[in-house]
Amino acid sequence: MRILLVEDDDEIADRLVTGLGRSGFTVERADNGSDGYAMGIEDEYAAAILDLGLPQMQGLDVLKRWRASDCKMPILILTARGTWAEKVDGLNAGADDYITKPFHIPEVAARLKALIRRASGIASPVIVHGALSLDTASSRVLLDGKAVELTASELKMLSYFMHRIGRVVSQAELIDHLYALEDTRESNTIEVYVSRLRRKLGPNVITTVRGLGYRMD
Repeated sequence: MRILLVEDDDEIADRLVTGLGRSGFTVERADNGSDGYAMGIEDEYAAAILDLGLPQMQGLDVLKRWRASDCKMPILILTARGTWAEKVDGLNAGADDYITKPFHIPEVAARLKALIRRASGIASPVIVHGALSLDTASSRVLLDGKAVELTASELKMLSYFMHRIGRVVSQAELIDHLYALEDTRESNTIEVYVSRLRRKLGPNVITTVRGLGYRMD
């Protein structure tokens, strides 16, 4: 899942990019409020982590402008400001959750996964589709009750599809959500990963919709 991180502190940002990357997220960062606002409007992200104390545009203003622009992505406020009044302001402005510094990466990852599940209409951390199940908390995949070993990239792709069952997903959308901006992006790698998932999970797990992309039915 590709998420947007708007954080001006380089040390905190590096920690989040590295830690969340290990949890299966692709993280793109803005280091000021103006750039963060623009990225959130121009691109599609599964969720955003937004600091409140930002240069150029305060985080609360970014949040209000996102929501005023009908930006619906889940937003997790991350800040050193921990008073109840500031939390209320953030939530009332449209934030979906709130976590204060210092924080633990596993908690941030868990909160993000919960927000993304809810935005997809999924309540349980275990997504079940026929004989296939994905535990989003442990990244454990079962097919007919038996564990299936997937690479990190295969798991990212499967998770993206299982959050969008029945929806056509284009190659460009998959590339955006599987790779960071600085990564090499090639459409043929998407075809390779789809082929691998079919080989491991069954030939009909993902359908090719000619000219449009792929769909998990």
